[in-house]
Amino acid sequence: MSANYDVVIVGGGIAGLSLASALAGRCRVAVVEAEQTLAYHTSGRSARQLIPSYGPPVVRELTERTLELIAMEEGTRPEPVLSPRSFMLIGDEAGVSREASGYMHRISHAEALRLCPALHPDSFEAAGLDTGSYACNAPLLMDDHREFAAAEGVEFFTGARVHSVQRLGTGWQIGAGAEAFQAGVVVNAGGAWADELAVLSGVEKLGLQPYRRTAAIVDVEHPLRTGTPMVASTGNFYFRPDGQHVLISPSESVPSGAEDAQPREGDVEALITRLNSITSLGIRGIRQAWTGLRTEAADGVPVVGFDAEAPGFFWLAGQGGYGFQTSSAIAELAAGLILAGGGAATPAGTTDLESRTIEALAATRWSIRR
Repeated sequence: MSANYDVVIVGGGIAGLSLASALAGRCRVAVVEAEQTLAYHTSGRSARQLIPSYGPPVVRELTERTLELIAMEEGTRPEPVLSPRSFMLIGDEAGVSREASGYMHRISHAEALRLCPALHPDSFEAAGLDTGSYACNAPLLMDDHREFAAAEGVEFFTGARVHSVQRLGTGWQIGAGAEAFQAGVVVNAGGAWADELAVLSGVEKLGLQPYRRTAAIVDVEHPLRTGTPMVASTGNFYFRPDGQHVLISPSESVPSGAEDAQPREGDVEALITRLNSITSLGIRGIRQAWTGLRTEAADGVPVVGFDAEAPGFFWLAGQGGYGFQTSSAIAELAAGLILAGGGAATPAGTTDLESRTIEALAATRWSIRR
């Protein structure tokens, strides 16, 4: 027998968890996750940095709103989700000028070396600094979303891979693992599997593409001092402190299928060789390495909205590498749209702050394919 809900969210990563939290107590919600644990894939493999200067304009606007929303709750937690950690971009003059935004200001070569003495002076020409960037305690943020949602009646089902989705009258019937659900709205928060879920649901896929991104925690002879910014080269690598260790990434963007991505032999090792040639870190070995999938639409804009060809089918995907820094703002927008029942008009009762988020996506994703 099917359990009845207003909304079934398919996907238990940061997108699904933040929406569950935003809808909690306002309607009947179930979250369905294929893996045995929530946030098993990309959301559990985050670099844990929120960077207002990172991404296209719509993403930067969503990041600003997400930072505001998280900050509103900081006094209610035993420890903060956000802590200041600047972001420094290095490279040649053209590259830094091209990628720097209004949130980032140019700094001198000498200032960059003062902020990160580990860099060799001849390893870059120009630098920019985003002092509004934050380290993000991603596990705590996800736990907060889950705990609040559960306390407000949201039900979570793990180890429940969706195997059937059918349009049923004015709603949807979903089969997941041994469970069966009926809902007026099914939310596609499937990450790298979002297009697959669409096809299973009889909905035209959008051509979302997963890309690989690898990171590792490494041992170093000379740890970065406290307060060192996260340092990124223009499109080539990034590194940041991780206690007495250092998190590094080759910052690759390699197309992939939907899979449980794993590091490829040689990727991290090649970056270690390079970093040891341009820094004084003295990387000695790899403690842990992982790979996540960043799923994007062709235009790089998050896909948020009802599908115009499939009533009640809501897309919440394509957040790419911006998942944590856009998640709260997108969840606020998505919850408003779902509770309003769809359509392209601003939901009734929308606050001024919520309107900023709505405006950020209004020109692109109000209603998919409309």
